[in-house]
Order: sequence, then structure tokens, then C-alpha cells
Amino acid sequence: MEIADLSVRRFAADKLQKLNLFETPRFFADIYCLEPGQEQPAHTHEGADKVYAVLEGRALVRVGDEERELRPQQAALAPDGAAHGVRNPGPERLVLLVFMAPAPGK
Repeated sequence: MEIADLSVRRFAADKLQKLNLFETPRFFADIYCLEPGQEQPAHTHEGADKVYAVLEGRALVRVGDEERELRPQQAALAPDGAAHGVRNPGPERLVLLVFMAPAPGK
């Protein structure tokens, strides 16, 4: 059995940090750590769905043409082919649990 520590955190001033928890040919699970003002620009994944779940802080999540603020205990689905991204409006750090299936390039 593989066990992941969901309390892992790593922040960097220059860009968001992605900490892999699990990865198989069918999905991945990461922790994303964003300082205030950092973002993951909108992008797409053909043939894959992604979930952004907020663990700490506030996230501005964009899926398609819609942008919503999410707080801890909230999650958003970016379905196959929908442009999506996330931004930390601050002032606190943002920590997300991110799932994607299938994993990119798989």
C-alpha cells in the first residue's frame, strides 16, 4: 500500500510548486503550492479531466469562460478539453490537492 503525506508543502518565490503524491498510467495526484499572486495559466488537456480541491487559502479557478473563488473544502472540475487554470489572489498562501485522469502523456 502506498501512503501519501497530505501535509507536504514547498513554496518558491519564482513559480508555483507541484509536489507529486501518486502517479499511475491512469491518474496523478499532486499538491500545488502557490504564493500570493502566483498562477497556473489557463491551458487544456485533451482526453483528461482535472479536479482542483482547496486545502488552504483562496483560489480563483477558471474553467472555460467562468472564474470562481474557492475556499477550503471546495473543489472544481475541469472536464476534458476545457481551458482551465488557477490563481492565488492572496494575501495568504494557497495549497491545492489536484487530481487528473488520465495522467498527461499516458
